Amino acid sequence: MDTEYLKGKRILLVDDEEELLDMVCSILMEEGYRHIQRAGTVREALEAAADLQPELAILDVMLPDGDGFSLFEKLKQMGDYPVLFLTARGEDEDKFKGLGLGADDYMVKPFLPKELTLRVGVILRRSYKNETPLVRLAGSQIDFQRAEVLKEGEHIPLTAKEFEILSALCRNAGKIVTIDSLCEAAWGDNPFGYENSLMAHIRRIREKIEKDPSHPASLVTVKGLGYKLMVEGK
Repeated sequence: MDTEYLKGKRILLVDDEEELLDMVCSILMEEGYRHIQRAGTVREALEAAADLQPELAILDVMLPDGDGFSLFEKLKQMGDYPVLFLTARGEDEDKFKGLGLGADDYMVKPFLPKELTLRVGVILRRSYKNETPLVRLAGSQIDFQRAEVLKEGEHIPLTAKEFEILSALCRNAGKIVTIDSLCEAAWGDNPFGYENSLMAHIRRIREKIEKDPSHPASLVTVKGLGYKLMVEGK
């Protein structure tokens, strides 16, 4: 199973020790994780969670304006995603409390960097095992679950028509999809007369997915026939 797409998951990291935040961020980024938001207090964590909508939270138990256990419960009210406690509190009672609340794992400081990345990987694979991976293109990635394109750190939303057109192209990655087939995918059983609209949508899709829309590398025109979507790894 290709799990490289899990490196694009949004991670909320909460700890009041600046050096620990720097170290964990460095460990995760070296492993390939790209979207990490830091917070040092419960208040900052709640604000960050509302903005980031994380897909994994890594929490300390001891925070200056509260504790990780109460923060865990507040975060769970905002969204259903896995949580790893990473804390100096190693007493059995604390471990049982964290795991009893529903945390996915509990690690005690100090820890080995490899252990952290392995545990994070296990949690993400287990939590998102039924998820469709990102589709990798030459200059971007398509996230069909969120109907958006990820390019140069930016999340670019897809319209409903763009989503349908890209879905049809992706189902036939590397193969020619005719203009009629794409019009039917976007406009239904009576696709005639939509060729100009299709061309306009193709142009906008290229602006979202291509490094250079004027010289497309991923969404290629096959003159007189249709289009091909060139997907990496296929």
